[in-house]
Amino acid sequence: MSSHGTLRPMTSRKCGPLSGEARVPGDKSISHRSLILGALSVGETHVTGLLEGGDVLDTAKAMRAFGADVERVGDGEWRIHGVGVGGFAEPEDVIDCGNAGTGVRLIMGAMATTDITATFTGDASLRSRPMGRVTDPLALFGTQSHGRSGGRLPLTIVGAANPVPVRYATPMPSAQVKSAVLLAGLNAPGETVVIEQEATRDHTERMLAGFGAEITTEITDEGRVITLKGQPELTGQTIVVPRDPSSAAFPVVAALLVEGSDILVPNIGLNPTRAGLFTTLTEMGADITFENPHSEGGEPVADLRVRFGPLKGITVPPERAPSMIDEYPILAVLAATASGKTVMKGIKEMRVKECDRIDAMARGLEACGVKIEETEDSLTIYGMGKIPGGATCVTHLDHRIAMSFMCLGMITEKPVKIDDAAAIETSFPDFVPLMERLGASFQKNNQ
Repeated sequence: MSSHGTLRPMTSRKCGPLSGEARVPGDKSISHRSLILGALSVGETHVTGLLEGGDVLDTAKAMRAFGADVERVGDGEWRIHGVGVGGFAEPEDVIDCGNAGTGVRLIMGAMATTDITATFTGDASLRSRPMGRVTDPLALFGTQSHGRSGGRLPLTIVGAANPVPVRYATPMPSAQVKSAVLLAGLNAPGETVVIEQEATRDHTERMLAGFGAEITTEITDEGRVITLKGQPELTGQTIVVPRDPSSAAFPVVAALLVEGSDILVPNIGLNPTRAGLFTTLTEMGADITFENPHSEGGEPVADLRVRFGPLKGITVPPERAPSMIDEYPILAVLAATASGKTVMKGIKEMRVKECDRIDAMARGLEACGVKIEETEDSLTIYGMGKIPGGATCVTHLDHRIAMSFMCLGMITEKPVKIDDAAAIETSFPDFVPLMERLGASFQKNNQ
């Protein structure tokens, strides 16, 4: 059920070739960080291309609650007048982060070493997700947290009055955990060090450096060692947000699914820590060309030309998981049409996203006639020529599950319905009209 209490079912039907240009939203990860780092800076941060989905808008509201001046001045254009590192004020009310797992975990880190108290909540999906992976390392700074069993929201964070620097090795590959610790380290004296065995998306490190923090990354026998010098003065920046590769995954895969398709997806961020899906698609034989390569805000960017063509199943190596963890649901849909089997390994992190994404995709694909096998840490999909479809797939308030099954319905013999499309608005509010402009056949409600 949606966070508004009313289910919004939607149906996807087989369609003809997709064509045209797919202008996807701004990168969600960079949008969240632009608002948070802008709020922790001195002076004005000017952001264009900000993703205006529910998740990011909830982060904007949170930054206002902590005392920053956050103003929307145009379509995707925002100005933030920050309060400086350590300058957050105590919020007067509970911070509602909606469905934003990234938002809530990064905000907790950003306020954890300031002597204030804040209480966080969210929708039913967010309240079910574990926060201990973030609150445990934050406790090392001297922060206290009080939440429901399992460290779940609603949860109150009592910021450390006298924070100490931390040296922390992440127990799992998680950009959210790494980023929360680094943001907490901003207001701690000395050097905060994060060590990760597998590289995760590095937007936080890149953007901290851009705002003026002293931060270095070194590859050692311990792993990837990130060192941040605490208590810097961050300075407001001008940020152009690249378009989101995780959102681009849906029109890209849809074009690879639907025979005869040929689309352009412009200005997509291709940060190496985020581009694992495109590497995987190329290995499967996808016809994707990268045109007009350039850089925006220190991030590599290119236009993607995508054409339909035959694909083969592959084994996706576990070490690639951190660079494409959000793209496995839509990859699972594509794998169902590839020749042979596709094996995705090292993906247990999917089980603690907006929902258990391994289970959600497995059950939905099975209901549509696809043969799958799953373990705690893997998903194997056996490709087939024609997919029966005809099922109603449960989205579990998860935007990526919802969009993945809408793409599946574009090539199944019988229509595919999702039980609730409301969550799509949290990350990709233009998904339905954009896909319909390309040629998709979607219908809302029970029509």
